[in-house]
Amino acid sequence: MELKVIATPGRPARRLPPWLKRPLPTGDVLLQTRGVVRRSGVATVCEEAKCPNLGECWSRRHATFMILGDRCTRRCRFCAVTTAKPLPPEADEPRRLGEATAALGLKHVVITAVARDDLPDEGAGHFAACVRAVREASPTCVIEVLPADMHAKDELLAVLCNAAPNIYNHNQETVERMSPIIRPQAKYARTLEALRKARTLLPGGFTKSGLMVGLGETREELAQAMRDLRAVSVDILTVGQYLQPTPKHAPVERYVPPAEFEEIAAEARAMGFLAVASGPFVRSSYNAAEVYQAIRNQGGS
Repeated sequence: MELKVIATPGRPARRLPPWLKRPLPTGDVLLQTRGVVRRSGVATVCEEAKCPNLGECWSRRHATFMILGDRCTRRCRFCAVTTAKPLPPEADEPRRLGEATAALGLKHVVITAVARDDLPDEGAGHFAACVRAVREASPTCVIEVLPADMHAKDELLAVLCNAAPNIYNHNQETVERMSPIIRPQAKYARTLEALRKARTLLPGGFTKSGLMVGLGETREELAQAMRDLRAVSVDILTVGQYLQPTPKHAPVERYVPPAEFEEIAAEARAMGFLAVASGPFVRSSYNAAEVYQAIRNQGGS
């Protein structure tokens, strides 16, 4: 998929380097995936977040579902998901999600959600119901959840972890210095605390987090963020290039070349991460099944 050059008001457009251009995938499988998604009525982060990997993933019958609606209560400067007053959760969404997962024949599903700070339980109960519905519809499917931080509240994290997802994913997104700018309604330390608690609450599973590069961070700051994630026993790390979704979002400060992503991956593996995906197009859910399989191949449970 060839992405458009995006200009930020008052700044010249930054042209995409060759390694960030790809042909647009087409074909029957992509159309079939789109049909299943449309019939389910469940949103996907692929569309809402304008993911550059949509064509590739949907051509492989992969989709990342986004529950609890398509309106977020937070306004992050990197994210294209709409910020607005959310609608009430749809009671039949877990069933529809389970049916869509089965229809796609997914062996690994990623379920994410908008932040729902408006709800008393921040959506934890609905999230857990979705996990159980997918488990019932596809008993052998690996389930990866990617919730908001739920303010790292013990009782809310426990509700979701008690549904026994295989992987608990929560993204740090950026380095500590830039977190207040890029994620003004989140907290760098709170993300680490949520991951630490999830690790304890999900002893038989894995924890995962992701970082973006190209926002102006230094390599040492990035290394420190990775060390911080390992300090709370995060098992899986993803590192990808930030791409500005609209002119209203944070600008790209730098396009990181592929060779540097390989260096970052090697550095992360040396820190003890069980699996690392690092590359220009890597996103938190991109090739999630392959990343998980890398752990299984090493003898992980």
